[in-house]
Amino acid sequence: MICFISDLHLSPRSPGATALFLNFLAGRARQTEALYILGDLFEVWVGDDVSDAYHKQIIAALHATAAAGVKIYLMHGNRDFAIGDDFARAAGVQLLPDPYELNLPEWSFVLSHGDALCLDNTRYQAYRAKVRDPAWLAKMRATPRWLRVMLGRYLRWHSARRKRLNPVYEDLTPAATDDFLRDHAYATFIHGHTHQPAKHDHIVDGIHIERWVLADWHEDRAECLVWDGEALRRETLTA
Repeated sequence: MICFISDLHLSPRSPGATALFLNFLAGRARQTEALYILGDLFEVWVGDDVSDAYHKQIIAALHATAAAGVKIYLMHGNRDFAIGDDFARAAGVQLLPDPYELNLPEWSFVLSHGDALCLDNTRYQAYRAKVRDPAWLAKMRATPRWLRVMLGRYLRWHSARRKRLNPVYEDLTPAATDDFLRDHAYATFIHGHTHQPAKHDHIVDGIHIERWVLADWHEDRAECLVWDGEALRRETLTA
């Protein structure tokens, strides 16, 4: 059994979502073979050396679940793009490229955070290209910690302002999504980012393909997507 989650946006400002995640790691997640976190585990992450009691708690919980035998895979999102190898080692997780092809004996999936296919938002795509550039990341990580902390605060403020002005997230660009599905051999597509959980049915070149959008987490509700070897299903998570 495999679980998929994304868009938890964990921070000290989200105690409810944090409690849901810690409970999930200590309980439901340990009943699975593998856990795939498809981006935005954290509200913001500006460097593996910027840690505090809150983030150490999350890292310790991930490590304990991995030590219990669950394989945990983590993909970068648009908020936690700066997560690096030091975090992965401390948390006992394996970082994944975006996209990632997951080929199981029973079925094939392609996994992504999803933001790379929101091509209608050209301003965001320019920002994404900058922050995902290895040279920019290396330069950012080399800046003083206090400056990166300030950057994190600015990113949170900017995100809150964007949500006030436009609370609806854009969906993936249809033509680019169809091309993506072709490029990945018409595999079932699982992603997050849009905060619009749904199952979409695509017909590409006469082939039916399912696209599952993962739910974002809230203070009082969360869910995971489960593959049981035969089918995908959503499960509600409680603290």
